[in-house]
Amino acid sequence: MRYGDVTAVRDLHLMVPSGQITAVLGRNGAGKTTTMEVCAGIRPAQSGVVQVLGANPIRDRVTLAPKVGVMLQSGGVPGSSRGVEFAHHLAGMYAHPLDVTLLAQRLGVSDVRTAYRRMSGGEQQRVRLICALVGRPELVILDEPTSGLDPLARGLVWNLLGDLKAAGLTVVVSTHQFDEAERLADHIVIVARGAVVASGSPRELGAAEADRVTFLSGLHVSTEDLSRNIGVPVLEISPGRYVAEGVLPDNTNDVILAWARDHGVVARDIVRGRRTLEDLFHEVSQ
Repeated sequence: MRYGDVTAVRDLHLMVPSGQITAVLGRNGAGKTTTMEVCAGIRPAQSGVVQVLGANPIRDRVTLAPKVGVMLQSGGVPGSSRGVEFAHHLAGMYAHPLDVTLLAQRLGVSDVRTAYRRMSGGEQQRVRLICALVGRPELVILDEPTSGLDPLARGLVWNLLGDLKAAGLTVVVSTHQFDEAERLADHIVIVARGAVVASGSPRELGAAEADRVTFLSGLHVSTEDLSRNIGVPVLEISPGRYVAEGVLPDNTNDVILAWARDHGVVARDIVRGRRTLEDLFHEVSQ
């Protein structure tokens, strides 16, 4: 997918396991929203093959509409409508809808009389989620569903999605929050520069066994001396963020601090242990 001279998505291979939650993790601008829109049939793919539940999201839109719930970052609910009432209106279009009142209670939406445009951003977000779920879809596509929500509301969304997954729903959720991906997902796909750069379960993506240390320092600091002292290469995996991985001496942290002192720089947030999802994300997203 291209927008003028900008390639938003290129050669992206995404396969979603049925009955699981797949998190599409990436920075802002990585291509997540474009991918969600193409899969939802909102934007036609300019090349490649897209299949959703075995059908083409553009050509087979009528067939897929009752089976796929979609929540984008904005839109979908008329501003003058009362949000929960609009969800009730939508429910009447489906043969076997979920209970709107129960969904609203589960998500902590108690304001049923205020016009949608006058609701807070968090309330609007949850109303759009209700609208995506109300048709009892087989697949739900959610673009950053907890963006801007407070911790309590995020927890309510997570718990609801977990219960729906247990009932057989397939969920695709885009996010740039590591805790959300680790908490929610059975399967994580990391997208960078419009392509998939890593995928697997949360355990697989964070399961590097090699000893490892990461730390923060100044931008583009030369680490040749430090690499020699530690015995493995020290790499800058993102601006100001460094990693060394391999057979490390017991006093690695002290060596790093001494090196920083000798070079007139600060080494902070030194963390030693196995690779985390955030570590991998920084490595593959450059």
